[in-house]
Amino acid sequence: METLTLQQRRQTKKHTTTKSGSLAVLEALVAEGVTTVFGYPGGAIMPIYDALYDYHHKLQHILTRHEQGSIHAAQGFARTSGETGVVFATSGPGATNLVTGLADAMIDSTPVVCITGQVYAQLLGTDAFQETDIINITTPVTKWNYQITDASEIPSVLAKAFYIAKSGRPGPVLIDITKNAQLQEFEYAGYKKCNHIRSYRPTPIVRKEYVETAAKLINEAQRPFVIFGQGVILGKAEKEFKAFIEKAGIPAAWTIMGMSAIPTDHPLGVGMLGMHGNYGPNLLTNECDVLIAVGMRFDDRVTGRLDKYAKQAKVIHLDIDPAEIDKNVKTTIPVWGNCKETLPMLTKLVENKTYPEWLQKFADCTAKEQEKVIKNELNPTSDILSMGEVIELVNELTKGEAVIVTDVGQHQMVACRYAKYNQSKSNVTSGGLGTMGFALPAAIGAKFGAPKRTVVAVIGDGGFQMTLQELGTIMQFDIDIKILILNNQFLGMVRQWQELFHQRRYSFTDITSPDFVQLARAYQIEGKSVCKREELKAAIDTMLNHKGSYLLEVMVGKENNVFPMVPQGKGVAEIVLSKDEI
Repeated sequence: METLTLQQRRQTKKHTTTKSGSLAVLEALVAEGVTTVFGYPGGAIMPIYDALYDYHHKLQHILTRHEQGSIHAAQGFARTSGETGVVFATSGPGATNLVTGLADAMIDSTPVVCITGQVYAQLLGTDAFQETDIINITTPVTKWNYQITDASEIPSVLAKAFYIAKSGRPGPVLIDITKNAQLQEFEYAGYKKCNHIRSYRPTPIVRKEYVETAAKLINEAQRPFVIFGQGVILGKAEKEFKAFIEKAGIPAAWTIMGMSAIPTDHPLGVGMLGMHGNYGPNLLTNECDVLIAVGMRFDDRVTGRLDKYAKQAKVIHLDIDPAEIDKNVKTTIPVWGNCKETLPMLTKLVENKTYPEWLQKFADCTAKEQEKVIKNELNPTSDILSMGEVIELVNELTKGEAVIVTDVGQHQMVACRYAKYNQSKSNVTSGGLGTMGFALPAAIGAKFGAPKRTVVAVIGDGGFQMTLQELGTIMQFDIDIKILILNNQFLGMVRQWQELFHQRRYSFTDITSPDFVQLARAYQIEGKSVCKREELKAAIDTMLNHKGSYLLEVMVGKENNVFPMVPQGKGVAEIVLSKDEI
């Protein structure tokens, strides 16, 4: 190691100041442009919270009611803002309460930096009070994690944390800081952002020859089909994607996470893929001759049985993560790289084309689905309210401009099937992990990430009761969120499966709920419950135009099912439109 001369040491000292580790943490956040932190204090992270007391003019801290609420809020913030969400939590149970959110962020590629406190370094491994080995616990559900035991590491480690979380395929990072490191004073030479880490290549090298081969395949295709995921949104490539499909004239379907990357009423948009997606995109996946996958990972809910998935097609896969290429579906041509870079290269080489006969096939499928499913869902003839008609009224009254945050279950599938979007980053949901309880705290974060937009949280009666304590966060910080509970008095999605595949043996899916309106009022949130169609539109209008948060409970059919459906163990072409077809 090279020894510094006396003059160099003096020069270095002129540019350093003494700072505590806690202050260094906050300086790092400010330098990274962080404005909002979600968290919950505790003993092991108390020095950071003490330093935060004097930083309220630079950093807004939102005290959630549970650490799981903190990380879901950070996810919602990241999804609507396009920035990195930040979380504070203490050691032990505080840190372990983040695990579900970390797993959710990992599978859905959401950039989050979690900073947890830890016991003093000398107590590590002694089973000290509120000590857990959070590094080993979270290794499978983080993009990177690291434990700091010396304050001098804080600036460089946090710089790496933000770089890793946001670069390449985004994901969650956890930094665990022992209490002694938070208190320790050290020579602080300032904060320098990280833009390179040796041996870490977030974006693979684009191979021009693969792009050229892909363009040739597309130009020769008779029935090309594009399926796209969240990679388009994460890559900020919405304009580039739109230009590509419009020049090539190719029908395009979205995954649940890719929704809103293009307006849902785009002429080339043919609907949603997946188990409860639209009829045409699922059925015709097995009729296309070239399948172009952009920023998606061929999840099992999209593919159904892999041995029956698109076997007739040549597959072009554009993805920033080389690990996704050939993981589930064998690729003919891989196009590595950020689609913001690769799509324009492809667009330049593809020919201007239209496929009227191929597009008509999708239109015919839509007409069949409209007749057998959509018509009755959006305009039911019975007195019982359907989830679909509720979402359709939300569309009408928000004109497709709202951010819709969904929980997990039947209401999620219905909202994703029928919600209309005009701009990107409008659909916030738990896709890969399917986390019940996600929506309410995620809606809080979504509002901070997009403060000028209307945020509607669509939640089932089951999922709402998992994180309803976050009504306290809404009350304390006066957050304007519209909470729409679609109450079918069941754990609806599980009940649907029990009906269709387990002879209606409804084992512990009938759920009793409190008076949600009275509960909301206890948190100073106005609300109403409706069960009659003639009251519905006015109630939704009141919710949307109310100043401040509002809770609207809509009583919907107890045993309504979501169709179309690809039954588990079936191929996508075996999609059914009613239970009579199962």
